Amino acid sequence: MQKIPITKPGYDKLKKDLDHLRKVAVPENIRHIEEARAHGDISENAEYEAAKEQQSFIQGKIQEIENKLATSEIIDPNYLTDERVVFGSTVILEDTIKEETIEYLLVGPYESDIDKNKISVTSPIGKAIIGKEVGDAVSVKTPGGVRRFEIVDITIKPHT
Repeated sequence: MQKIPITKPGYDKLKKDLDHLRKVAVPENIRHIEEARAHGDISENAEYEAAKEQQSFIQGKIQEIENKLATSEIIDPNYLTDERVVFGSTVILEDTIKEETIEYLLVGPYESDIDKNKISVTSPIGKAIIGKEVGDAVSVKTPGGVRRFEIVDITIKPHT
């Protein structure tokens, strides 16, 4: 089984989400099912059907997170180098076409969040910059077209 890299905070968030589902969402859902049953005939009870669908969704989400945790490998940034772009690197890129800079944190696919500038090592940009050094130029085919970047800086910061 292939292990997927993840930061410690990313792993902890998955565990917290799983704990919330098990300790809060499941008991709430059980209460909703019991309340809906109390309304009588469940064969035509929309509340009951909705609660059962929610139960299925919650169980699916629990399985998904359990699988993510089982396939995750926590990577400690203290053992990483800032000579090349690697998982856990914070990279400053200059878009040579738009002439603007952007900072990305390279994370695993389970914790990527473009709104927080966390990109996956498996994303088009992530794949293009892995292994590169400061000063290297890369072209990336993205859904929005080809983008060209120069790597301006690489740092390894503790992930909190």
